[in-house]
Amino acid sequence: MILLQMIPKFSSQYARRFVAALRKLQGSSGNASVELALAFSFLLTPLMLGSVEVAYMVYDSIEVSNSASAGAMYGMISSTLASNTAGIQAAAQAEASDFGSNLTVTPTVYYACSAALGGTHYSTQSAASAACPANASNHYLEFIQVASSASVAPPVQIPGLPKTWTLQGQSVMEVQE
Repeated sequence: MILLQMIPKFSSQYARRFVAALRKLQGSSGNASVELALAFSFLLTPLMLGSVEVAYMVYDSIEVSNSASAGAMYGMISSTLASNTAGIQAAAQAEASDFGSNLTVTPTVYYACSAALGGTHYSTQSAASAACPANASNHYLEFIQVASSASVAPPVQIPGLPKTWTLQGQSVMEVQE
């Protein structure tokens, strides 16, 4: 019985204090500034960190793709350079020197018939020559395909996102004879 009589007394006492605190805040200037600072710190900081991480990943992805293109451009100069794996890898590494030995470059030479470029790929020149009869509308072409990949750790570690990302690039070019 005594407890029941004390509850309204305590609750009305807290309500009076709360109302008094609200009245003090009503007339104060600068509340909007404080609320804006809190909103920025809780909302914009994570957005900024996420934007920084995405920007770094996009930049690194472009660099990996450009390394594949540089390797393919080196190999497309001639059949001799297309089979020079070390030269293609060196050209790709020079384009993406930020990654160092973390960049993996895999060149592949293949042949295709000019009448069906998207068709069957042949691994040897003799197989392509046998499959593509040499005439005015059909002959075999040599291509160089360079695939590059790198594992990248983002500069900002955000919980829930991977700690490393694998970025990949690929380029295919016709070898000039």
